[in-house]
Amino acid sequence: MELDIDFVRGQFPAFSDPSLRGQAFFENAGGSYTCRPVIDRLTRFYTQRKVQPYAPYEASRLGGEEMDEARTRMAAILGVETDELSFGPSTSANTYVLAQAFRQWMKPGEAIVVTNQDHEANSGPWRRLAEEGIEVREWQVDPLTGHLDPQDLAVLLDEDVRLVCFPHCSNVVGEINPVVEVTAMAHAAGAFVCVDGVSYAPHGFPDVGSLGPDIYLFSAYKTYGPHQGVMVIRRPLGELLPNQGHYFNGGALYKRFTPAGPDHAQVAACAGMADYYDLLCDHHGGPASGATERAAFVNGLFHAHETALLQPLLDAVKDRNAVRLLGPTRAEGRAPTVALALNRPALPVAAELSRHGIMAGGGDFYAVRALSAQGIDPEQGVLRLSFTHYTSAAEVERLIEVLDQVL
Repeated sequence: MELDIDFVRGQFPAFSDPSLRGQAFFENAGGSYTCRPVIDRLTRFYTQRKVQPYAPYEASRLGGEEMDEARTRMAAILGVETDELSFGPSTSANTYVLAQAFRQWMKPGEAIVVTNQDHEANSGPWRRLAEEGIEVREWQVDPLTGHLDPQDLAVLLDEDVRLVCFPHCSNVVGEINPVVEVTAMAHAAGAFVCVDGVSYAPHGFPDVGSLGPDIYLFSAYKTYGPHQGVMVIRRPLGELLPNQGHYFNGGALYKRFTPAGPDHAQVAACAGMADYYDLLCDHHGGPASGATERAAFVNGLFHAHETALLQPLLDAVKDRNAVRLLGPTRAEGRAPTVALALNRPALPVAAELSRHGIMAGGGDFYAVRALSAQGIDPEQGVLRLSFTHYTSAAEVERLIEVLDQVL
């Protein structure tokens, strides 16, 4: 079954807002439009339940129930236990807190592995552990393709490695990394695994339970939701690491790595992401039960739609003079995040696209290490064209036409 793009776009108020009329949005990797169920829940919370939750009076009780609902339903979609999922202010902040826990737990001389394909959020906090005598080993990309080869990781693994950190896919390379394979390699060497899913989750919520990593992180504001970081920490690791929350919350797994008080309204609104998935599943005749099964059905619709739109764009840019396409040239196996290195600074090109109604970005996108590793000057940056399932074929056709004029 094909994705009903008209039904999808009908769930996003942005597509009917007069201020955005005539604009085609191609900077989804930086943050998506927000779906109506999330907006409705956020509005309801702020108007009816903006009180301290979990007290016995009605507004407070209902607010707490909505927060619990968000955790329960999102954990079910991700294939993990409810208390293995936490919310925090952002993925960058969540990773920083986790790094402090590992800082306390690890011993000098032990090692972690990071990549130079990552967004800085899943690289910088871990690299700072070197200040405590932790050895930081870098799993490096191929400088021509940006590819992370698992065989290059194999030579870095030994009995000293405690953690392997890598992205599900890069926010500039776009290639989807083999999480199951890499996780199995790391676990066989006795290491835990942290996967940054920020650039992958917008294209389908993963079944983290089946993928196998010990930590999985993504940002709700890139998955049609509010500005929250979503963090899965599997129980064996979560109970092993030192508590980073208030001492009296140490017995609650989902509170151990959220030292700041949660944004109650935004946590509650995250249930709207599950509402949205349910709407799409039911509208398209998907499975009637099973949260991960229903999510997998919706993910399949997303993937087929995005792949069909992505290949024409890749074909239009991969052989252009003075344009270097980062990552694979085939839509299969990559996300629809297309970064182009040009022979001029990227930001003015993005500004020129905007005059033609194309909203895109130019810069380093906090992937300074990934760009530098591929011989690209971060100061010049890349032009990034990113879309998701609510993008229409007509918008991609228009983007290609405008690129022909601008490039």
